Amino acid sequence: MEELYELRSYIEQGRYPEALVLLGEMDEMSYGDKVNKIGSFLEILLLHLIKQHAEQRSTRSWDVSIHNAVREIIRTNKRRKSGGYYLTQEELQEAMQEVYENALGIASLEAFEGRYDPTELGKLVNEYQVTTEALKLILDAS
Repeated sequence: MEELYELRSYIEQGRYPEALVLLGEMDEMSYGDKVNKIGSFLEILLLHLIKQHAEQRSTRSWDVSIHNAVREIIRTNKRRKSGGYYLTQEELQEAMQEVYENALGIASLEAFEGRYDPTELGKLVNEYQVTTEALKLILDAS
């Protein structure tokens, strides 16, 4: 909120170069927030897909979490006013790679009642299949 007051002050004072720099910084902050939020929902999506693949089953709760994560990824990624998306398909794939290990770590605590560490659980699932399925769910729902 402080940035808005500063921006207003720059404009009122005719300090347009500073105002433009501040606008750029604000845009970057907004973009970063969107990417972080998408990453969090990608982690939830991957977590439940990893558990499904590892245990070869699903639960209603996992299905609901997957559905909700996909919905929130799409909602957050959509640029409402200008159209388009914050992250491209390729960038979504890269973001999945960034959060996959963390999702695997959390899944190792939940799948099979926590009997496997992340490395062991990782051997029970195919990362490529999980991330491909995640991306397909997102793209099909878009």
